[in-house]
Amino acid sequence: MTDTSAPPHDNTQARGPQPPPRSSAFRRAKRIVELLDATTYWGIVAVMGLMATIVSLQVFWRYVLGSSIDSADELSRLFFVWAIFLAIPHGVKHGVHVGIDLFVMLMPEWMKEVLFRLMAGVSTTLMLMVMLGAWVATLDRWPELMPTLPITSAIYYIAVLICGGHAFLHLALLAWGGSRTWEELT
Repeated sequence: MTDTSAPPHDNTQARGPQPPPRSSAFRRAKRIVELLDATTYWGIVAVMGLMATIVSLQVFWRYVLGSSIDSADELSRLFFVWAIFLAIPHGVKHGVHVGIDLFVMLMPEWMKEVLFRLMAGVSTTLMLMVMLGAWVATLDRWPELMPTLPITSAIYYIAVLICGGHAFLHLALLAWGGSRTWEELT
């Protein structure tokens, strides 16, 4: 005779709580953000490669050929700015930012989750304001050209606009799915 009063052994306690099952709409939204992440990842790789190339060429031009590439400083700065703003949403995704969480760490788990979702929602609203500011700055700077290149100086603000939109999607997804959004079901 077996004792059925004892619950069966649950090995989820050893791994910690599992993320909740997700709706199909959430999974589709997450997939869209994953595709955007992959695209911007390769964009970061490209602009970092371009930045390294232009700086290397400038060094070669200056010290070997005794000349200079007029737009090297401007291009390397532009590529650096684009790399940074394309990378920021990847940090948002994983919560790699500076923060003081002493008070939060004292809270019970359920309250941490509520606070996480609330702050992700508030941050989503703030990111909309960043996008609006970037849009206004882009329109304002559009007629101006860069000093050494025949392209609009608004190109810097376009990077901020893309960053804002991408970070907005990450924050909205985190507000919707919670702190375990990027943990996979096993």
